[in-house]
Amino acid sequence: MSKEKEIADSGTASGEKGKNSVVREILSWVEVIAIAVVLAVFIDNVIIINATVPSGSMEKTIMTHSRVLGTRFAYWGDRKPQRGDIVVFQYPIDDAMGKNTHYIKRVIGLPGETVELKEGVIYVDGTKIDEPYINGTWTVESDGFTFQVPEGHYLMLGDNRNNSNDARYWPTVALQEGLASTKEEALSYAYVPEKKILGKAYFCYFPFNRMGSLYKNK
Repeated sequence: MSKEKEIADSGTASGEKGKNSVVREILSWVEVIAIAVVLAVFIDNVIIINATVPSGSMEKTIMTHSRVLGTRFAYWGDRKPQRGDIVVFQYPIDDAMGKNTHYIKRVIGLPGETVELKEGVIYVDGTKIDEPYINGTWTVESDGFTFQVPEGHYLMLGDNRNNSNDARYWPTVALQEGLASTKEEALSYAYVPEKKILGKAYFCYFPFNRMGSLYKNK
């Protein structure tokens, strides 16, 4: 073999090695990115809840356009939602209509309890409950409601009772949407099944001046 041929062959081999090295480098980055994406999707869908709150229904606890973090595993196993927990759940009306709309409210009534609304005060099984988180004086739809919370369900209300689309209104919406034909039937839409609770919210991280625990006033 001539010296010129040896040099050519050597150059070709070096070029192929260079190309292979570049391909391996690209593949390694693709692998890293793919793992990162899968991990991010897993964390977002299995571990944490990252929610933006578009309305003022939870003010003064969560202000409009705030962003909050929570965990999806808060109620795994034997752990159950407790009164005062702030939870993210599937909105019963939209859920019945095949839509995936998430709401964030506070747990007020537990399974099997009787919840009464009387002149801006909540009574659970005849006992008044303290609500330091309420936003101002509660005057709108604050009287004349009695809820018998079914087993396996929860009653949710917003902290801003004068401006919150919550359990007080959902039965009426169910009638308007044709999901129920009677008031008694519609009342079932006031409650959120445990299996439709996605997780518990803990922390506000935006805006920065509101950063902190959601349970300061619990």
